[in-house]
Amino acid sequence: MKKSKVAVLRTVPNSVVDDYVKLIRMAEVEKALDKNSVTILKDNISWHLPMPSANTTPWQLEGTIKALKESGFEKIVAVENKTVVTRPKHGEKLNKFDVVYSRYGIPLLYNFEEKDMKWIEYKPKSKLRVLDKIFPEGIKVPDYFFGKNIVHLPTMKCHIYTTTTGAMKNAFGGLLNTKRHYAHSWIHETLVDLLKIQKEIHSGIFAVMDGTTAGNGPGPRTLKPVQTNLILASSDQVAIDAVAAKIMGFDPMQIEYIRIADEEGLGHGKLENIEVLGYDISDLNYKFSVGDNLASRVGDLLWFGPLKRLQKLFFRTPLVYVFVLASEIYHDKVWWNLKGKRIFHKWLEESDWGKLFKDY
Repeated sequence: MKKSKVAVLRTVPNSVVDDYVKLIRMAEVEKALDKNSVTILKDNISWHLPMPSANTTPWQLEGTIKALKESGFEKIVAVENKTVVTRPKHGEKLNKFDVVYSRYGIPLLYNFEEKDMKWIEYKPKSKLRVLDKIFPEGIKVPDYFFGKNIVHLPTMKCHIYTTTTGAMKNAFGGLLNTKRHYAHSWIHETLVDLLKIQKEIHSGIFAVMDGTTAGNGPGPRTLKPVQTNLILASSDQVAIDAVAAKIMGFDPMQIEYIRIADEEGLGHGKLENIEVLGYDISDLNYKFSVGDNLASRVGDLLWFGPLKRLQKLFFRTPLVYVFVLASEIYHDKVWWNLKGKRIFHKWLEESDWGKLFKDY
């Protein structure tokens, strides 16, 4: 397999949209996607609340849409998903997605609404590692995704279960329904399986990652925002995640989902097999670390620890709503009000990116 290309640029608020257009062209989007197909923008709402670095940014959306339109991609739609702990319609407003979609006339669809798409059983051609065992009743994916391009729009941040989260993790919400939490104990293998499925059903795959404000600490929600002024793009989902991991300070091949995907030939995780275009990242190391929060400690116990054997009781019965409620109370009521809101308002007032966010 020849080297993969990942484009990386330094940027500033007054040029970021144009820089995204340059970045996406540099990453050869026209080679990666089919202009005759519909292109799905798969935005990322890790948290409906506007935590800096947690969610797709409005300038990331705008720059991507402009780049696609200027490159001749005329049929563009956005698709959002929900989880048991996020409210996408709330999140799209608080994070200014609705402003951008309205400005550019982008239709917004939801993978959880039957009027937009239906979930159908799919039998992958590839040999899967875990998904067929997690869902023995059959793997279901949205019928709307078949034969269409997809552009993932993650941010550069840490994750309590996968160390980092990016392009590969962004498919977790789009391709699996609200029962996706069944897969958490095998999250790394699940992400690899999902990449296999994506390669089978999409006409093209591309990723655009925002690192203007990156997320250190126990993500994807309770983060410590760090201004890094970086944006990334690639047609190789493994490679862009590997480069982002390196920038954050992690060894990509020590992150299981990147290593497995590399070993299975789904993309490049080894930095020596990746050509970084644009900005020289060789000396970049932000020394991020994931750490723990209350959610991660409980998750470690239930998903990976001694209570793992009781998952069916906890998560496949009405007991799951106890954990959903506990998560909502911890994240939305306690952590956000005690810490997150203060971080957000400080970012709004003191960061150049926060000021740009207000302008939207």
